[in-house]
Amino acid sequence: MKTVFEFAEACLYRKDIDEKLALTHLAKRFMEEGKLSFKSDTSVLPIRSVAFPEKPELLAPRNMPKRKLNSNEGLAAFFHAIAHIEFMAIYLAWDLLYRFRGLPEQFYRDWLTIADEEAQHFALIRIHLQKFNCDYGDFPAHSGLWDHATDTAEDLTARLALVPRCMEARGLDVTPAMVEKFKSLEDDASVSLLTRILTDEVGHVERGSYWFKFVCQQRGVAAETHYQQTLLDYYKGKKPKGPFNREMRIIAGFSHAELDWLEH
Repeated sequence: MKTVFEFAEACLYRKDIDEKLALTHLAKRFMEEGKLSFKSDTSVLPIRSVAFPEKPELLAPRNMPKRKLNSNEGLAAFFHAIAHIEFMAIYLAWDLLYRFRGLPEQFYRDWLTIADEEAQHFALIRIHLQKFNCDYGDFPAHSGLWDHATDTAEDLTARLALVPRCMEARGLDVTPAMVEKFKSLEDDASVSLLTRILTDEVGHVERGSYWFKFVCQQRGVAAETHYQQTLLDYYKGKKPKGPFNREMRIIAGFSHAELDWLEH
């Protein structure tokens, strides 16, 4: 494989988890060594053909079991859910750079870097799951995370608005409370893991904000207005629920006007 798009296609359309992680890290290394081409010389396969592992079983959100953090099983299920989010984030990063062509090379460099970081997160959580004697795939998982990709397969600004600037940005809102929860449990390993993920996710959302505004400017549309309308269209007239972490979202490229709109 010589181009970033060949690596992306392999990661998206093959099921093997370990191969996916290895190819992601190899692509990142090739980029750093100047061995990776960003020439778009392949056609784009349909998003409906993207391949996922046989496990975990994917369930609708309403059918997901409710578990608390006061038992080993509850903790295992919690971190399995985080593992699934990070695993799907690998797909989302790869698909973003694969499906949308003709952008500046830095766009593809950014999303390959993000795919690599998501793969690191997933691997770290998978190791963490071993303390609960389980692995990724042992619990059912949320089926809706990929819907953001399929719903926006033809619209780059919608993809950027709904994935990094909505779904991933939600992590900036909720993860600090998770960190505090595990601090109260004196679980230093979990605190360290979640803090690492949170730190990287700020950068991922910032890149989403940067490229959303870049594409809006290229298309001659007002970024703040377009962001609002995209969310209203997707959520059928409703806005995402808060509370919102204003401090982290500002660092990640949100404007005060966008946050005021989300909150009010």
